[in-house]
Amino acid sequence: MKLTLIGGGGVRAPLFVGSALRRAERSGLTEICLQDINERKLELFGRISQELARRMQSPVRITMAADAERALEGASYVVTTVRPGDEDGRIKDERIALAHGVDEDGRIKAERIALAHGVLGQETTGPGGFAMALRSIPVILKYAEILKKVSPDAWLFNFTNPAGLVTQALQDEGYHRTVGICDGANGAQEALARWYKVPQNDVHCEVYGLNHLSFTRRATIDGREVLQPLLDDDGFIRSTSQRMFDAGLIRSQRNWINEYLYYYYYAEKAVEALKADARTRGEEVKDLNAALITRLSAMDMDADAEAALAAYYAYERRRNATYMHYALADAPSMEEADRLVEGLAAGETGEEGEGYAGVALNLVDALQTGKACYSGLNVRNEGAIEGLRDDDVVEVSCVVGQDGIRPMKIGAMPEAQAQLVHSVKRYERLAVRAIRQRSRDLAVQALMAHPLVLSYSRAVPLVDEYLAAHAEFAGEWS
Repeated sequence: MKLTLIGGGGVRAPLFVGSALRRAERSGLTEICLQDINERKLELFGRISQELARRMQSPVRITMAADAERALEGASYVVTTVRPGDEDGRIKDERIALAHGVDEDGRIKAERIALAHGVLGQETTGPGGFAMALRSIPVILKYAEILKKVSPDAWLFNFTNPAGLVTQALQDEGYHRTVGICDGANGAQEALARWYKVPQNDVHCEVYGLNHLSFTRRATIDGREVLQPLLDDDGFIRSTSQRMFDAGLIRSQRNWINEYLYYYYYAEKAVEALKADARTRGEEVKDLNAALITRLSAMDMDADAEAALAAYYAYERRRNATYMHYALADAPSMEEADRLVEGLAAGETGEEGEGYAGVALNLVDALQTGKACYSGLNVRNEGAIEGLRDDDVVEVSCVVGQDGIRPMKIGAMPEAQAQLVHSVKRYERLAVRAIRQRSRDLAVQALMAHPLVLSYSRAVPLVDEYLAAHAEFAGEWS
């Protein structure tokens, strides 16, 4: 069985490969093909992936291909994780929305940042998510078209951000063997599994909402409700990502809250915190990636693979250390994390958590073996959540097995959560139509519908500046 990773030259590719290799016998995996248009990065991270296979004495072949058709031919499963425009595109999205200004070193001189919009530029949420989508959707649709031609029965698991919007576009175009994956959808499931020391699949959750805007209202182990009592347990809250929210908010909602809802429930704090950082997250990641690539390129991986792997794992720990650091009181600042980076390699194995790879590989295991898997996924609603259209892509609990992927019946959402979900889903519908039709008017309507924008006077310049900044990907709009 062949599994293809589109975006296989990305810095996270070796982590994905390591997870897949540990599961290979269970799923019948025989080949992992890494595909990327950046051949230098593909070679670099492909060789690290091959070294992992060698160390694990795995019979699975790790192949590399720049050509998409070659990579997709014969694949049973495809995972897409690409970033059109690379880190520079992300930086443009962040800076334009925040109007942070151009750094003294001219980091983004190509951009004209004319107005102080003062809104969130995060890569999946709000206007930053729209800007990412206008680059991502056309690219992923091209991959899907090739996949349909060379491997029409393959499953496509999309992790390319914004995952919900990209998956909606794929479904709208008729690519129905497509699922959006995101580890954030299963945050409650993972936390409860750790707390009760049980396998993650033993925890059955009721997740509902949209990608990066979902809630978990119930969870059971052996039929016993386990989530609701723990929402009143300060020790449990402090041990999870829920510590970024006030306890009063969690207890009034009576839901596990997806961490990206921080950007809605603490909107002005999030914007001010992001403005206060010397670097945006995109700039931080760009610097970290450049340093890693420079370091690895100078190494002889054949002679000193151990040092290359240590450098790679140290990078991963450093990058993860400041994820949403402004929302967590116990997280280090970027500067503090930079000072600690040299000591991060010790004891690192690359197995601390599987992230999105775990979600994708759980699906592969379930579809291959028929053993049921329970997971929050981005799929067509098909009546699972009341009040949303059947063809709306939603983030919802699913059962995966021999019968394929089936969303669980959720029913009606509570009023407070439903209001936010409906508002953002309207934005998503308009945004996908705008990008497919290249319609500026629809794009303005989309941003006006988004709760983090709402204003016509903000939406118009945001759309115009993003279209100008990303003209290479957006093309001509009317």
